Amino acid sequence: MTPETLPDWPDAAADLIAIAAGRAPAETVIRGAKVVLVQTREVLDWQVAIARGRFAYVGPDAGHCIGPDTEVIEAGGRYLIPGLCDAHMHVESGMLTPAEFAAAVLPHGTTAMFTDPHEIANVLGLRGVRMMHDEARGLPCSMYVQMPSCAPSAPGLETTGHELGPDEVAEAMGWPGVIGLGEMMNFPGVIAGDGKMLAEMAETARAGLTIGGHYASPDLGVPFHAYAAGGPADDHEGTCEADAVARVRQGMRSMMRLGSAWYDVETQITAITERGIDPRGFVLCTDDCHSGTLVGDGHMDRVYRHAVACGCDPLVALQMCTINTAEHFGLARELGSIAPGRRADCILTANLTDLPVERVWALGREVARDGAMLVECPHLDWPDSARNTVHVGRDLGADVFAIPAPDGAKEVTARVIGVVENQAPTKALSRALPVRDGLACGAGDTCQIALVERHRATGGVTNAFVAGFGYKGAMAMASTVAHDSHHMIVVGTDRAMMAAAANRLAGVGGGITLWADGTERALIELPIAGLMSDRPAAEVAAKADRLVGAMRDAGCTLNNAYMQHSLLALVVIPELRISDMGLVDVRRFELTELFETT
Repeated sequence: MTPETLPDWPDAAADLIAIAAGRAPAETVIRGAKVVLVQTREVLDWQVAIARGRFAYVGPDAGHCIGPDTEVIEAGGRYLIPGLCDAHMHVESGMLTPAEFAAAVLPHGTTAMFTDPHEIANVLGLRGVRMMHDEARGLPCSMYVQMPSCAPSAPGLETTGHELGPDEVAEAMGWPGVIGLGEMMNFPGVIAGDGKMLAEMAETARAGLTIGGHYASPDLGVPFHAYAAGGPADDHEGTCEADAVARVRQGMRSMMRLGSAWYDVETQITAITERGIDPRGFVLCTDDCHSGTLVGDGHMDRVYRHAVACGCDPLVALQMCTINTAEHFGLARELGSIAPGRRADCILTANLTDLPVERVWALGREVARDGAMLVECPHLDWPDSARNTVHVGRDLGADVFAIPAPDGAKEVTARVIGVVENQAPTKALSRALPVRDGLACGAGDTCQIALVERHRATGGVTNAFVAGFGYKGAMAMASTVAHDSHHMIVVGTDRAMMAAAANRLAGVGGGITLWADGTERALIELPIAGLMSDRPAAEVAAKADRLVGAMRDAGCTLNNAYMQHSLLALVVIPELRISDMGLVDVRRFELTELFETT
């Protein structure tokens, strides 16, 4: 069963009624379970019957639904809970295709995902979004697509491989797997009444679908109220309790995220656990997890466990990653709970604290058991045009990463991007840096960062400085994952190795590489759009682990620093970022000079 072949509830209703009435047998019956009803926050000794990918009967005794060919599952007193939903994520950030991403998270109990493929949209445009959509439709689970809203995310401050607008949004709203508009990152445009942003939201609203939000400013005054008035229905950029409260008070859903590097649940969930605010306005999400986290630590089960560890009632935490998400996207009659007619997505688990995921059903079929997949996740045949996307225009030498200092200067005061551990925002720092042979140089924990244009082969390189990674010795790390424009980001302490790392990625068609002391220490090939591998998650995760180890050996002690590395070009999150156009002051949404002048 896939979303493409799953019958609509009305088409299956006659069969479901016959089974619930005892006139026909179910395909599967699960009995002896403690059924968790998130719709009432109850745990009952009930039984369920499944047919045609949906729940037919949910009640105290499903004996009348059993026929000679019915598979009867004895739960042995375990809890039966709804399949988990990730309310906001980007498949590409897992460095995997939709098929391999699904194969990685289904054993962890995530049966529904709401993905915004704006990463591939920036590289391949609408055809890239369609490829993601089409692969998702053939999977044995529910992967919904949000049409990307902002490519580029900040017009006038970056150049992307492709641009999207209202016409593309209108077209995508008619695709069967599209559930709404992806995060509206251009919040200054919304606040200013930009016609293009308003038109995209209008197309979504007229289609009766959900507008995703992204308000990355700490200002909760008039600008925030203006943004909420534009129509975004949720926001995941909150980092403190005040952010969460402000969003739900405006009728938005507060999406609290725990990704590989973003730890924003603990600081916001106190709105529920301490202030007692109604939890219906809150959902949990990942935004995002790379393959190493997925394989080693989990997905939405990890987020759920973290919320419980932060003091949240387990049944409330479960609501926030099941029914609350379904209701938010207008899908409460389709998924998010164990109830008649809903998609038969469910998990057997021994307890609600640690949530060990023992058996997983999606669309009525058992898809995973004891951490292993039981079914295949079919792949799209990705064309060559999606695999040859890294075009730097020339062989790069160390000289392109040189940063000339003002004439005669022996020291410069530079604007420096400051990395913040476990958070997406950066700090706009000011650092005094030495000048050697007429070139400004990094010092201490400040090293160089460069953005290499890779979509149109212009040969362009933007140079600046970044602090906080802690790198020591001669090293460089390059990545074609550089949200959201996805040019190539190179961070390093040695210009020759920065050139070697950049040329290496151009040669393999994209990915991530780290060099130290003149040799390559780690490489993750990401040939699809320079963002994804179609290899199994465990294989990609093993390479990611080697990358993390190589970063640690080079002096970096930050938690999942690769995620910070990949966001250094995200020019819609404060405070300071880099783009192909220069250094961007995101507090003012304008380009700024690298060197401060007195």
